[in-house]
Amino acid sequence: MARRSFLSALGIAAVPGAAGGAPPAVRPSAPRRGGPAADALARLLPRHHRQVEFRALPGGDGADAFRVGGRTGLITVEGTTPAVQLAGFHHYLRHTAHAHVSWAGEQTDLPARLPAPAAPYARTANVPHRFALNDTGEGYTAPYADWAWWERTIDVLALHGVNEVLVCLGSDTIHRRVFEEFGHTAQELREWVPGPAHQPWWLLQNLSGFGGPVSQQLLDARAALARRVVDRLRELGMSPVLPGWSGAVPDGFADRNPGAVVIPQGRWLGFDRPDWLDPRTGLFARVAAAFYRVQGELLGEAALYRTDLLHEGGRPGGVPVGEAARAVQEALLAARPDAVWAVLGWQSNPARELLDAVDRDRMLVLDGLSDRRPAVVDRETDWAGTPYAFGSIWNFGGHTALGANTPDWARLYHAWLAKEGSALRGIALMPEASHNNPAALALFTDLPWSEAAPDLASWFSGWSVQRYGAPDPHAAAAWDVLRRTAYGTTREDGWSEAHEGLYGARPALTAASAAAWSPRAPRYDVREFDRALTGLLAVAPKLRRSSAYRCDLLDVARQALSNRSRVLLPALRAAHAAGDRERFDRLARVWMRHMELLEALVATDGRHLLGRWAADARRWGADRAEADRLEYDAVSLLTVWGPRRAADEGRLHDYANREWSGLVGGLYALRWRTLFEELSAALAEDRGPAPVDWFALEDAWARRRHGLPAEPAGDTWRAAVRVREELARDTCQTSLTASVDGRVLGPDRPVVLTARFEDLNGFTPARDVSFSLAPPRGVTAEPLPAGPGRASWRLTAAGPAASPAPLLVPVARCTVGGAPGSVTAAVRVMTAGGVGAPHRTVSSNGAVFAQVGDRFAVEGGGRDMWGATEEFGAVVHPGGLPGRARATVRVLHQDPTGAWARAGLVVRDDLAAPGSPGFLSLALTPANGVVLSWDSDGDGRLDSRRLLAGYAAPVHLRLTRDGRRCTGECSADGRVWETVAAVTLPAAAPVQDVGIFMSAVGGGSGARGVAGFSGFSVT
Repeated sequence: MARRSFLSALGIAAVPGAAGGAPPAVRPSAPRRGGPAADALARLLPRHHRQVEFRALPGGDGADAFRVGGRTGLITVEGTTPAVQLAGFHHYLRHTAHAHVSWAGEQTDLPARLPAPAAPYARTANVPHRFALNDTGEGYTAPYADWAWWERTIDVLALHGVNEVLVCLGSDTIHRRVFEEFGHTAQELREWVPGPAHQPWWLLQNLSGFGGPVSQQLLDARAALARRVVDRLRELGMSPVLPGWSGAVPDGFADRNPGAVVIPQGRWLGFDRPDWLDPRTGLFARVAAAFYRVQGELLGEAALYRTDLLHEGGRPGGVPVGEAARAVQEALLAARPDAVWAVLGWQSNPARELLDAVDRDRMLVLDGLSDRRPAVVDRETDWAGTPYAFGSIWNFGGHTALGANTPDWARLYHAWLAKEGSALRGIALMPEASHNNPAALALFTDLPWSEAAPDLASWFSGWSVQRYGAPDPHAAAAWDVLRRTAYGTTREDGWSEAHEGLYGARPALTAASAAAWSPRAPRYDVREFDRALTGLLAVAPKLRRSSAYRCDLLDVARQALSNRSRVLLPALRAAHAAGDRERFDRLARVWMRHMELLEALVATDGRHLLGRWAADARRWGADRAEADRLEYDAVSLLTVWGPRRAADEGRLHDYANREWSGLVGGLYALRWRTLFEELSAALAEDRGPAPVDWFALEDAWARRRHGLPAEPAGDTWRAAVRVREELARDTCQTSLTASVDGRVLGPDRPVVLTARFEDLNGFTPARDVSFSLAPPRGVTAEPLPAGPGRASWRLTAAGPAASPAPLLVPVARCTVGGAPGSVTAAVRVMTAGGVGAPHRTVSSNGAVFAQVGDRFAVEGGGRDMWGATEEFGAVVHPGGLPGRARATVRVLHQDPTGAWARAGLVVRDDLAAPGSPGFLSLALTPANGVVLSWDSDGDGRLDSRRLLAGYAAPVHLRLTRDGRRCTGECSADGRVWETVAAVTLPAAAPVQDVGIFMSAVGGGSGARGVAGFSGFSVT
């Protein structure tokens, strides 16, 4: 398609001139009588907009405010800006007309004549900054959105009282034009710029190039769209928040600009970061001046500029952070004297050193941790009185999980605002992906317009009326359940987002989350949540017609089904551990059936279609080759995220997982089917499972031309009914756990095994629960008095002959209602005690040890094996690893006490001496395959790692030493070996200790576990 025709098809005027200089021509919107607010309302309510009269309201003391009055059929709304007028009307719409508009479903079934408010009312904003959208939002939400999407989004944000909107669109063209002035070619810069889905992390100075190169046509189209977006924001009286510049430069910048002082930034989660230009230099000031000049020509000026200094682990080198920050702010203020620098409150950012060096009155901290970190109590002290906005990131990566920490919003916002000396000046609505959780959007944006903390029970009751159009007892009951479950979580557990389901996880029986940094356990009672689905399905038929109802019904049915993955996976793991192939296969079929139901459900809604996501990307391609690149850019973000190093070592794979049609029935089903088939075959053949190269499978899938449907199919109501019916009759929604109260079983040391049953079906209660136990050979089991849902046995060993191995596996079983099959739970019990010569033991994790022949077991805890923390228990061969030697072991079993629990080989000059140099471990983990960790700088601490995904117990490990060079390998069968990494230990002694070890890596949880080994040898 010709360039001009392509842009016209997008509704965007062509950008004149490749090098630029003049702002793009923008097609003006058709004028409507009544001003920008009336124009917006005509778009939103075409049948009723003429019944609303908007008027300007003087600002008075400078605070935004609105007043609403009028009579039936003629509503009057006064406001300080057109956007505030829209916020006033939306307040009326929700609270008087029982209707609303959102970014995920709306309900606008209004009478022919708009009802009059009971009495005139007014609201004044209690903070000046009402900021929306995350730096990552364009990537995770709509990297290939068109003007229609942006127009609707702006209208919705205005209705919710937002007055500041982050706009990163057009930054690619700005950078291209700026750095052409500093010696780079247009082609070089188009290769430096990533694809649109990955551009947010380029602006955050984390990566470059991935998903590119981009065409000039793409840059032109995005620049024109950006101008249209900022023009509309200003038209409504809203402020575009534009990116600032803090020093990231293209590769080779110093070669083209003699005297440039650049600091290499190393890696970010497996990506090479762009270099950083020292902000204290004159060259930095010149580039910054060019940046703000070109940005102004393209997009105009802004009041707020959003950038961070050294985001997420950037390296200052020898540059003092305070001096750098002062120079960044001075460059901004030189170009924009009235500007405010907006920084993200995240991890340790902004550093006190930074804040002490700048003009804090010209700063705004967008707090991303207000509702996430329990220790956050006094931002005035943390940030030395710097103005800040109360923020929430209720969604990471675009996960479809439902929920938010609303009790924290109600408890904290007004309390912080009312504190003496409060520096709270705004809200920051910052989900990493937007257009989800409409209740969270409404409640959070209500905070700046309310005089007191909301009563959540009352608020959610009112929301059910606004959402569906009239009072309904079933809707009210459903939303009260949601208030207490998905929207009733708090920051006390250290999370601000809901837990994900596990269908989108890279397959492993030990998987506890789909994304590496997501909650690893349910954050609410999943049985209680089920009642919300029952309630929504019972809502009166006349209230089911809106997109709001369909959106909520899909989300709740999807979440109820998604929660089942956390019930089924432990049952699959227990069946596998017990060697019960029949039950394992039956549970695997249930799992795949649930995925089929989930695929059919989400296919009914356009917001949940991978096909639409991919088609949107392809439409921006200048030709077939670019369309293919852009589709991969978009699809890879949701799957592998980046290249192998980023996906595996950086753990970015599935960071943006979401339960969408095409993903659930495509990649996710393929992955789980692959795992289940291999595990079942391994059980049948009495062998360990073969490893799967998950990245290779995932990346090949992401690179396909998918051709998936871009339009929804099926009926949401019918699909939700099928989900409930299936879950109601499913007998697999139960949990059985087993534990022992002793650490070692011996002839004179019995232990008590307790099995606990839990019914996790919120639709149909379990009945007729009975227990049994299959003890190992040579062990007797005496039943003890039981309680509801619990059974206990005293296990006694007949004598040493009853202990052929250091780990025994009693299997507890539970049968429910006479149903076929049973719930199983396997627990490992250590036998005997101690180890024999020439071995000795060391422990910093309270470990105990057992040995029978060439088999060993270690039981212990441990917070971590990284940096200054090294808590592990090891069976050591002192001085057993000379300069040329090889150590091998087979890890037979590992309890999944944490994603990074470790069991394997460990090397050190002196394993009994904490901090000793030459430190290295080659270990299996429950969720991250095999990892080689080592001390790269000789300070005695593990600080570097390489991992190889796809491995699970049992696995063979082999470590070969050649001087200071160590090579770690692993194998599923002991015949075919795969290299994890070859590394150098800079401070290793000529002869080192070597051992087998375990660490629970419980992160302070107190978790303890068992690891079993065989075949430990050194040659």
